[in-house]
Amino acid sequence: MATERAEVVATIWAEARYNFAFWDRVRADWDSALSANLRLAAQPQSDVLFYRRLRRLVALLGDGQAAVVPPANLRSRIARAPLLLESVEQRPLIREYAENDEMRVARPERLAEILAVQGVPAETWIRDSVLPETSAATPADRWQRAVQWMLQGEKGTTVNLLLRLPGGAQRGISVTRSVSLNDRWPLERPDIEIDSLSGGVVVARVNALAEEDVVRRFDRAFPDFAGVTGLIVDLRHAAGGESRYGYGILARLTGHAFPVARWRTPQYRPVFRVLRAPDSAFSWYGPPPDTVSPAGDRPGYTGPIAVLASSATAGAAEDFLVAFRNATRGVIIGEPSAGSPGDALTITLPKNWAMQLSVTRHAFPNGEEFAGKGIQPELTVSPTVADVQAGTDAVLERAREYVSGKKR
Repeated sequence: MATERAEVVATIWAEARYNFAFWDRVRADWDSALSANLRLAAQPQSDVLFYRRLRRLVALLGDGQAAVVPPANLRSRIARAPLLLESVEQRPLIREYAENDEMRVARPERLAEILAVQGVPAETWIRDSVLPETSAATPADRWQRAVQWMLQGEKGTTVNLLLRLPGGAQRGISVTRSVSLNDRWPLERPDIEIDSLSGGVVVARVNALAEEDVVRRFDRAFPDFAGVTGLIVDLRHAAGGESRYGYGILARLTGHAFPVARWRTPQYRPVFRVLRAPDSAFSWYGPPPDTVSPAGDRPGYTGPIAVLASSATAGAAEDFLVAFRNATRGVIIGEPSAGSPGDALTITLPKNWAMQLSVTRHAFPNGEEFAGKGIQPELTVSPTVADVQAGTDAVLERAREYVSGKKR
């Protein structure tokens, strides 16, 4: 009903206006957005179209933590094809696909580039149909998120793709949007993966910081770091979670205490309206930054370390980057991070809708903020399509050289 849709829109507007921590970064006219979306909500429309319009509204905040969560019955109707997509040089590549009857027939080549979707050039499809609905704080992160979700639509519908294979040949395939938002994503990366390279170099791929188990698994993998000559912590796919789990890992990697990211949250004081102050962000609550001490219950690692970052490194993983830099234990290699720090609050909306947004601002201990720009690596390395299709991980190779003591 139009009245119910209007109630959802108005609640999103009010909750964001009251709770969002980054109003100084919002470039859109939020009041005008309310008026426009109330008019749109009054129109006859499907639930899927309403969901897309809400995503466009929330994307105006420029917050990588922001999201619209539709009701369960609607989540079951929104799906994507079981393809793991990745943006490399802003070009969508198929990294992996989940086996099912359709995929066994279609057999989309891994590392193939998507040239067109439904006959529309991929760049145009992403820019016009996906990007406006994608919440992110930096252009690079917005684009990579849009690539990940570029095939989302109504469950059971078919998407026609034109692919360019690694060898240069082109072919078309059709895939079905079969994995709904209610389903477990079959291509979810493990929270942590440990790989050994030659010469005693070890890679710890930390893909999520959502559970304390990631710290326990790190500790089990490295009871004493025996034989480890160089350590690479790969955070290129890590976003969200809780910062303390990252600090728990970092406490094993340094011999001295180090300060971590500081945070603050808006304090709303109605008297500011009397004083004609623009918004409540002139008043903040925020404690001084915490200090993390080395883990005393098990051996630490004192050898060379490199941490890998990308435009997808966000949230708690960015707090890890802050703490790592403060610990002065090595270098960050790769690309600037997502610029989306902060704690996300989930807010219940009418009719079983929900939304998320950032309610804290995180910064370096000296107060330097990185929201909207990301944390810059000491060694910038960006992957290329040619490297990826040749099986080369240029960022990892540069880190391997660094921890092995090779200079260039």
